[in-house]
Amino acid sequence: MRKRTLAAAAWILSCVLAVSGCQRKKITPPASAASLDLSGLSSAVSMADPGNAFQLIRGFHPVEQNAWRWTMRKFAVALRPPPDASQHGAMLRLRFAIPEVVLQKLGQVTLSAAAGGQTLSPQTYSKAGPAEYARAVSASALTADAVTAEFTLDRALASGTGDSRELGIVASEVALSPR
Repeated sequence: MRKRTLAAAAWILSCVLAVSGCQRKKITPPASAASLDLSGLSSAVSMADPGNAFQLIRGFHPVEQNAWRWTMRKFAVALRPPPDASQHGAMLRLRFAIPEVVLQKLGQVTLSAAAGGQTLSPQTYSKAGPAEYARAVSASALTADAVTAEFTLDRALASGTGDSRELGIVASEVALSPR
């Protein structure tokens, strides 16, 4: 447990240090899941895996420390629904962290999402550190070969507050998994 706590603390510290002003080049991803080549589409997107980067539709900054990406206030990812999702639904999961510096400046953040056009209930976060957003997505929203999961934060750090980028949360993985 102590090793896990130390690893989480080190990861959060690296997130805080990232806010200090490194400039990153911008990437131009596709506009929607419909415009993607579906042959390599995955149900889970790790921010560390460059092979999945094409599934990041908008609102993600380049990968940092080969492990995570800052998001903007609005961000979206294309996902392949898991087998039988069109009959049984699925769980949308976003694994992320909220750096202390974000909460110091914003107080708390509320994350809202939609998947396959279905609006999912929001969740408010007021503690720094690792977090997860998990919501059930109905079968009717998962009938296509590719589903766009769209996320919105109620607030983010504006560009110019120690960094030239708009900064939301630190994402590590987004997935649609069987219920």
